[in-house]
Amino acid sequence: MKNFVISRLLFLLLIPLFVLIAGCKTDDPFDDPLSEEEDTLSAEEDKEFDGGSTIDFPELNQQVIADLELLCKIWGFLKYHHPEIGKGKYNWDYELFRILPDYLQVKNTEERDRLVVAWIDKYGKIPTCTTCRETPSDAYIKPNLLWAENSNMSRALKEKIMEIYQNRHQGEHYYIQKAAVGDNLEFLHENRYPFYYPDAGFRLLALFRYWNMIHYFYPNKYLTDKNWDFILPEYIPLFISANSRLEYELATLQLTGEINDTHASFGGGTAIQQLRGSYYAPFRVWFVEGKWVVTDIYNPELMGSSGIKIGDVITHVNGETVESIIESRKRYYPASNETVRLKNMSFDLLRSPQTTIQIQTEQSGQTQIQLYLRSNLNYYVNYKVNRDEKCYNQLDDSICYVTLSSITYEDIPDLRNAFRNSKGYIIDIRNYPNSSAMFSLLPYFVATPSFFVKFTFGNPNNPGEFTFSSPEIIQSAGETNQGKLIVIVNEVTQSHAEFTTMALRACINTTVIGSTTSGADGDMSLIYLPGGLSSYISGIGIYYPDGTQTQRVGIIPDVWVEPTIEGIREGRDELLEKAIGLINGLSNL
Repeated sequence: MKNFVISRLLFLLLIPLFVLIAGCKTDDPFDDPLSEEEDTLSAEEDKEFDGGSTIDFPELNQQVIADLELLCKIWGFLKYHHPEIGKGKYNWDYELFRILPDYLQVKNTEERDRLVVAWIDKYGKIPTCTTCRETPSDAYIKPNLLWAENSNMSRALKEKIMEIYQNRHQGEHYYIQKAAVGDNLEFLHENRYPFYYPDAGFRLLALFRYWNMIHYFYPNKYLTDKNWDFILPEYIPLFISANSRLEYELATLQLTGEINDTHASFGGGTAIQQLRGSYYAPFRVWFVEGKWVVTDIYNPELMGSSGIKIGDVITHVNGETVESIIESRKRYYPASNETVRLKNMSFDLLRSPQTTIQIQTEQSGQTQIQLYLRSNLNYYVNYKVNRDEKCYNQLDDSICYVTLSSITYEDIPDLRNAFRNSKGYIIDIRNYPNSSAMFSLLPYFVATPSFFVKFTFGNPNNPGEFTFSSPEIIQSAGETNQGKLIVIVNEVTQSHAEFTTMALRACINTTVIGSTTSGADGDMSLIYLPGGLSSYISGIGIYYPDGTQTQRVGIIPDVWVEPTIEGIREGRDELLEKAIGLINGLSNL
């Protein structure tokens, strides 16, 4: 398990690069070269619908939508359970296009179910599985076949589904496997079909693909605001009726938001990027005390005569209230909680395809702002990093301050010496750790072996099953630092940063201060969708050793501290001030 933690940390450090690649490249950089054996698979040779699905959908009504919902669930079930499909003998995307024309013509449920039974029988007799295991009684999440049991399917079709489940595919699977780095699941052979605007069949395929990936392999499906079983009737009409590239991208982005996961970043959305624009204000805004506040100026020389100052509160953009903007756009910003959603929206509040916008502030009234390309600004996302400065310094003779945004393994010897001579330590994780070097120091902050995290892992041999690992342990170095350890977090603290905070919380004399973290931890699994789109999910579940949830909740501080508008105007770091006060005994918990 130690090897797992190391591999997980290495994977997490590559996340920013993966996100950048997924969001910026139009080709598929993650495709692995096929082996000679894979080259001969029928799934690879099937090119019939490369030019389009040729599917014509009838007018949608309640029955058609219900039938398509059922088909989605049967199609996904077969994809991940049927032994012949798991071997890669069929291009399962194109098999959907082959069944759809006849399926859309059925006149009643009896005719529908006979068609589906014949469709399943086409893929051969199901051999008896001698290695299929029962779901463990202590599995945290168990496979859910209620969609079949509670449906209006015929008895023959239900029995067919249960026969396949009991004799499901085992071992190497064409469409799903354990990731090479980390212990999340990896989706394989998912063609992105980089058409500029996918036709209705491919758009429906995108929905079917995504829904089933979440249904079987998302460890936090039970935490979504909406019951995942009820998503399809809402989105089937939305995807089929998307009349432009932009409408399709927005529908897909909205769908990814339904899993309530900050990791669900969105790549390949060219039309959305054009809508949001390439021009930005030369200053930064952040959500503070319920208002959008100017917190930094990227380029003072570009501010002109705008009169905008740090601490100003923005109330309107192009005549629209900020509240109205939030309400109309928030469904297009996937997030685990509302605090991080507002943080992510802040980057686009003053973004436009035009080179100017009108804003109104509480302080200066209405003014026109000149916008610039990001490449012409000292722009940064979430937090600043100065690579020329060391990751640590002495705030006075007794307190050592460390920011993980620039920590390296080369810093460890100097940090160890600094810690020996300090009465208190401040670890700032309002950022993303530059490396996992902090874990090299953790043994000096525990007196005895200390548990700090456990995981849930998916099982591709039993889709929908997630079981707990044993808790991970921080071993003691035998020489324990006794000073106060203050960890600072906020909504920027995400994924590996949250994981690191959990480890630090297991140390002695630790106090976590700040506010809501991102609530998105666990190695990310990449999803490809038609139209050259991509997204991610948190691929494993992350819990405290006692089973307490972290996804969506985040790391709850021991002491709640947030910036104030007054403090921003005065140029103060109120969280850092609180941390120093706690170490010096000048502040109460």
